[in-house]
Amino acid sequence: MNDDISVARLAKSLRHSVEGIASTWQTEAAFRLESLFAVILIPVACILPVPLLHRALLAGSVLMVLMIELLNSSIEAAIDHISLEQHPLAKKSKDAGSAAVLFSLTITLVLWGAVLATWLLKL
Repeated sequence: MNDDISVARLAKSLRHSVEGIASTWQTEAAFRLESLFAVILIPVACILPVPLLHRALLAGSVLMVLMIELLNSSIEAAIDHISLEQHPLAKKSKDAGSAAVLFSLTITLVLWGAVLATWLLKL
């Protein structure tokens, strides 16, 4: 295995990832809002006096929302690239991506609610 090629591939992959985040940031208001919540909630998760596993679940759930939003945005972009024409399958794809975001937000709310309720009950 050639280390130079591996490092170059890793750097190229990282650059593409950063470009994907930047592009989604520029074009998707939902991603910007979810990112703002992440900037607030992840540090809160890190300082809450709860077990480490709970902190990881809280932070991970917020990151999951961002990940699913990125995937949803990529689905929408691919569908729009193929055609802007209304089509039932295009609608189905976009709606399914949107539903995935909704589920990730629901999971995040349930986890945060459960952890915070457990913590508050111990006070």
